[in-house]
Amino acid sequence: MKVRHFILLGVLLVSGCVAEETSTPLQPVPLTPVAPAPITSPVATQPVVLPPAASPTLPGVGEPARPTTTPACGDNLKFMADLTVPDGTIVARGALIDKRWQVENSGSCNWDERYRLKIISGAEMGLEAEQALFPARSGATAMIRMLLLAPSKPGTYRSAWQAVGPDGEVFGDIIYVEIRVN
Repeated sequence: MKVRHFILLGVLLVSGCVAEETSTPLQPVPLTPVAPAPITSPVATQPVVLPPAASPTLPGVGEPARPTTTPACGDNLKFMADLTVPDGTIVARGALIDKRWQVENSGSCNWDERYRLKIISGAEMGLEAEQALFPARSGATAMIRMLLLAPSKPGTYRSAWQAVGPDGEVFGDIIYVEIRVN
């Protein structure tokens, strides 16, 4: 009998210790949507080109994969403004002319020491037929400067120049100086 009393006493004690239940219903916790993290992938700065001896074979085909190459860039020069010596400026015979043009390298190639300016028409006005072109990155604005010498005879003179790429091809807008010598 002692065991029964002990169990009954335990049940009474446990039931007396249980807290009274309140009638407050369970409130769901609102969920806040979370935007997924952006998926990033590495961007190749240059394509990988394997030498012919190391070219892998395509599975099931048995012939080497063709290497990828970077497409050639394109040259262009865009005239922006005459910075000095506007067209029709009157100058003295034999005067030194500091001509400056603002241009943009509007092509996709960077201009380096291989790029030149070449006279395509008119008087050379004391310069060689080819001049170095100011180095400029693709999309950059540059200033081209030439120190010209006015002819010794009166008249209207025009000297037109165009950019030349490493391949010898002319490209872009023509830049020129036009003066009146009195």
